[in-house]
Amino acid sequence: MTERIDPVTLGILWDRLISITNEIVETLVRTSFSSIVRESYDLAVVLFDARGRSLAQGTFCQPVFIGTGPQTMKHVLRYFPPESFGEGDVVITNDVYMGTGHLWDVNLVRPVFRKGRIVGYALTISHLPDIGGRGMSAVNQDIHDEGLQIPLLKLVKAGTLNRELVDLIRKNVRVSEQVIGDILANVTATEVGGRLLLDFMDEYRLEDLAPLADAIVSQSERAMREQIAAIPDGSYRNAIKIEGLDGPIDLACRIDVAGDRLHVDYAGTGPQIRAGINVPLCYTRAMTCFALKCLVLPNIPNNEGSVNPIELSAPDGSILNCRPPAASAARMLVGHFVVPMIFGALADALPHRVQGDPGMMNVLNVVGRRRDGEPFSTLFFSSGGFGALAGLDGMSATPAPANMMCMPAEAWEPMTGMRVIRRNFRIDSGGAGEFRGGLGQEIELRNDTGHPLTVMILGSRTEFPARGMRGAGNGMARVFRINGQPVHAKGRYELQVGDTLLLEDSGAGGYGNPRARAPERIASDLAEGLVSPEAALRDYGFDVRRGRAAAE
Repeated sequence: MTERIDPVTLGILWDRLISITNEIVETLVRTSFSSIVRESYDLAVVLFDARGRSLAQGTFCQPVFIGTGPQTMKHVLRYFPPESFGEGDVVITNDVYMGTGHLWDVNLVRPVFRKGRIVGYALTISHLPDIGGRGMSAVNQDIHDEGLQIPLLKLVKAGTLNRELVDLIRKNVRVSEQVIGDILANVTATEVGGRLLLDFMDEYRLEDLAPLADAIVSQSERAMREQIAAIPDGSYRNAIKIEGLDGPIDLACRIDVAGDRLHVDYAGTGPQIRAGINVPLCYTRAMTCFALKCLVLPNIPNNEGSVNPIELSAPDGSILNCRPPAASAARMLVGHFVVPMIFGALADALPHRVQGDPGMMNVLNVVGRRRDGEPFSTLFFSSGGFGALAGLDGMSATPAPANMMCMPAEAWEPMTGMRVIRRNFRIDSGGAGEFRGGLGQEIELRNDTGHPLTVMILGSRTEFPARGMRGAGNGMARVFRINGQPVHAKGRYELQVGDTLLLEDSGAGGYGNPRARAPERIASDLAEGLVSPEAALRDYGFDVRRGRAAAE
C-alpha cells in the first residue's frame, strides 16, 4: 500500500482496527476466571503503533482507559526500549502511577513483531478479584495496606512464563486461582491481538503501521482542535464539594480555552488524605480527557489524536494528584467527579451538550466463604441513574462516567451464596426536569452463605446529590442500610449470617424546568411506576385526577 491513504480506505482500515480490539475483548472475557471481567466488563484493550501511539480501543471497554493506556505505554517504552524486547515477551505492571490509579487493575503489554522488527503493541487491562492486603476499601490509610505492588516486569520472556513471578503473586493474594487465571487470560488476549494485527497487515499489504497511524492520529487531532476552537475563548470555572470519610472534600477546576488549545487546572482542590480515595494524576488525566471528548468530539473513536490537544495541571499532593504512599483503592469515588465538574464548568459555553449530574456507580467488595466453604473475593457493581440531557431523559440504573455492567443476580447468587431478595427502580429518585434524570435502583442482599462476610462499601452521593442542569431538580441521595440501619458509604462491615444489606442507589439530575415537561411524558412515568402521584403534583404541577397540569 502506498504512503498516502485515501479517506475511504482510511475509514475501512480504521474500522478494522477497532473490530480487532473488540475481538481481543471477547477473548479476554471468554478466558477470564473472575466475574469482574466476565460479567461486568471491567477491562480495556488498546492497540498501539511501533512508536507507542494509541490507534484503537475496544468498544466494550472502560472509557477512562482512553487516558491511562497511552500513559502506561509511555512508561513501558521508557523502561523497556524496543531493542530490549524479543518475540514472545509480555510486560506486566499494576503500578498506580503508571497504570490506572489503583493496584487492582493489571496492565499487560505485548510487542508485535513482523519480519524481525516491532510494528506495534497490544495492551490489555483487567480488574483482578484480589491483590492481597486489606482488600479494596476506602478505609485503607496508605498503599501498603492495599496489596501487592508489581513494578514493570517481564511476565513472559521469549514465550516462557516467569514462574517465579507467578508464584510470588499466587502467595500474596486471596482466590489465587482466579487471580492467576485472569492474568493468564490477559496473556492470551495480547497473543490473539498480536496475531490479528499481523493478519490485518498481511491482508492489506501493510509493511508498517506508521502511515495508517499518522492518518488516524492527525485526523483525530485536527477534528478535536476544530471543536475546541468552536468554544468561545475564556476561562471557565467550577467548584464542588463531595463527601469524604470525615468531612467534605473540595474539588475545583479552571478550563482555559485559547483558539484550539485547552488547559485544565485543578488549583483549589483539597489535599490528599489518609484514606483510600486519593487519585493519582494518571487517573485524573484520563477522566479529564474522557469528559472533554464526550463534550466536544463524541463520535470520533478513541486514539492518541483525540487526547493530544488537552493539557492539565493539578497541585502536587492534592487529592487529584496524590503522592506516595497515598492509598488509592477507591480512587473512582473522587476521580469520577472530575466529569460532572467539567460539565458544570462548560455548561454555559455548551448548554445543549452537557447533562445533569450522574448518580454514579456503587461497588461492594465482598470477601468470605460460600456455603460449601470455598473462599471468594469479588465485586458487586450497581448504578445510580444517568443524567438527563437536552431532549433526552436520563437512563435508569445506568453507570456514568464508568460503563461497567451491573452484576446480574443469576451470576451473583451461585458465585457467592448471597441471596438477592429484591431489585427494583427507586421511585422518584430521578431529578425532576423538562427531561427527567435517570432513576437509581434498590437492591437488597442477604447473607445466606452460612459464614460471616466482610463487606467493603465503596459509594458516594450520600451527602451531595446529583445536581440538575439548567433549572432542573437534583437526584435523590444514596443510602446504605444493614438490617435497616443506615451505615457509612465508605465503611468496612461484617455481615453476619442472615443479615441484610440494602442499597438505595442515587438518582441523576434532570435537565431544564420541570414545569416545561410534556404531560404525556409525566403520564408515562406515572404508568411505569417511575414517578409517584405526589411527586408529579409537587415537582411538575401534574394532577393525576385531572390528567393534566394543575395550572391549566
